[in-house]
Amino acid sequence: MRIALYPGTFDPITLGHIDIIRRAARMVDRLVIGVAINRDKGPLFSLEERVALIEAECVQLAEETGVEIVVHPFENLLIDCARDVGAQTIVRGLRAVSDFEYEVQLSNLNRTMNPKIESIFLSPDEKYSFISSSVIKDIANHGG
Repeated sequence: MRIALYPGTFDPITLGHIDIIRRAARMVDRLVIGVAINRDKGPLFSLEERVALIEAECVQLAEETGVEIVVHPFENLLIDCARDVGAQTIVRGLRAVSDFEYEVQLSNLNRTMNPKIESIFLSPDEKYSFISSSVIKDIANHGG
C-alpha cells in the first residue's frame, strides 16, 4: 500500500492545501494529513477545530479520488510521524521559489534521519499560489 503524509499546521486549511491534497491523493492508496501541534506558532484555531475543518473538506475529496484520507494530529518529529503512520513519502507544498530552499533543507535532513522515506514537492494551481494561512488570518483579523 502506498501511503503518503502531507504535514502542516493548517491554521486554517486553504484552497491551496486542498489542491495539494487532491493532487497527492491521485498518487497514493492512503493519504495522511498530519496536523502539527506547534504551540510556538500560536495557532488561531484549536487542534480540534483544525482537525474538524480538514476532515470536513476531505470527505468529498476521498469520494472523488477513491483514496482513504486520514487526519492525524502529531507533535513529534515529522520523520517520526511518517514512520508512525507507515508513510513511504512526505508531501510538501511549494507556493513560490522562496519556499524551495527551506523545503530542500528539511527534505535532506529527513532523508539523513530515515533514507527509506522520500519527500516530494507539489506546487498548487497558480490561482492559489498567493494564498497562505498567515495571509488568511491577517485578513480575518482585520475584518476582511
